[in-house]
Amino acid sequence: MSGVRVSTQTGSPSSHSQDRNLFRPILLLLLLTLSWAGACKKTEPERPAPATIHAITRELAEAARSAAPAGTQIHIGPPTGDRNSEATDHLDITLPLSLPDSAVRTDVVKIQQALGAVATRHGLTEEPSESREGILFYYLKGGLRTHAVHIHAGSRAAAQSGNGSLPLGGARLAIILDDLGSDRAAAEAIFELPYPLTISVLPNHEHSSEIANEARRRGYEVMLHLPMQAVADEKPEAQELRPDMPEAKVSQLVDQFLQSVPGAVGVNNHQGSKATSDSTLMGELMPVLRDHHLFYIDSRTTTATVAYDTAQNSGVPSAFRNVPFLDDIAEVSAVRKQLTMALREAREKGQTIAIGHPHTGTLEALREMLPKAQSQGVRLVFASELVH
Repeated sequence: MSGVRVSTQTGSPSSHSQDRNLFRPILLLLLLTLSWAGACKKTEPERPAPATIHAITRELAEAARSAAPAGTQIHIGPPTGDRNSEATDHLDITLPLSLPDSAVRTDVVKIQQALGAVATRHGLTEEPSESREGILFYYLKGGLRTHAVHIHAGSRAAAQSGNGSLPLGGARLAIILDDLGSDRAAAEAIFELPYPLTISVLPNHEHSSEIANEARRRGYEVMLHLPMQAVADEKPEAQELRPDMPEAKVSQLVDQFLQSVPGAVGVNNHQGSKATSDSTLMGELMPVLRDHHLFYIDSRTTTATVAYDTAQNSGVPSAFRNVPFLDDIAEVSAVRKQLTMALREAREKGQTIAIGHPHTGTLEALREMLPKAQSQGVRLVFASELVH
């Protein structure tokens, strides 16, 4: 019986070729459509976080300060309200009125070069603008404005009225915020403030090292908040300096604490009403701080303290808190009053050191009051600028 042959060929070679030829334009059209759609779906550039912008602002201010002539007035301001961005920081640089035009031109070039080095390091581009007075330009990240910089000479009218920006040698206020180390969110709230604040970190807490490192990276000054024994029944740290402690133990503890707070450039006492009034203990501590090239700020938690005098006698650059704590009552209205007092004391005495803590009410009052410091004749500085 003969079998039936079943052919599996569905078309001739020529028909296959025709099918391919028809399919190619369709495939090409599909690829072009997908490419066009991808090109149209461009993502918007992402704006740097406000804390990042503020940190760069402080770097720009320090660079300008190092390049500018004596008597230059440098003001870091809050967001300018620029229509292109609500997160544009403002840096105002006012050269001395007494400089001749030729010197002004030279100094402006030096300042722009110093600022440009910082901008390049952070990947910022420059956008020139127009100003009726001096030079105005913006720095941008991904096409979005992050910083407005105004360089100009002081106006004679402002100098005569006393309403100009504050010279670098004028009234100065250092604000130390201590007790950091456990609450990362509190530290982040401080990092949102675009001002030269000094951060004092407790050692051996959960976030001590990372807060210290992040504060330094963002341009803040970092101190060790050194635990010391108190007279009252305050909750002590697990380890703290105590009277009658062997001298070697004092040195050992300070070394250990500094490892927990990397980059600390100074020290102030945490509690310590008993420890700072003990002349022997303070006499053992100060040489250790001197050997580490650290300055000391006496928090003055007791009127019986001998810490500042001992630091001075030991050759340790030092100073002390000379206004009440900002937030013994941690309510916005109370902190506001204490800040007003600190600003007034700075104007009257020339310099003031205030100490507060990262309470919600304290930070809210700082956000409200610090922009007013410059207009009130006070320049905010790091604590290290006020030691001697």
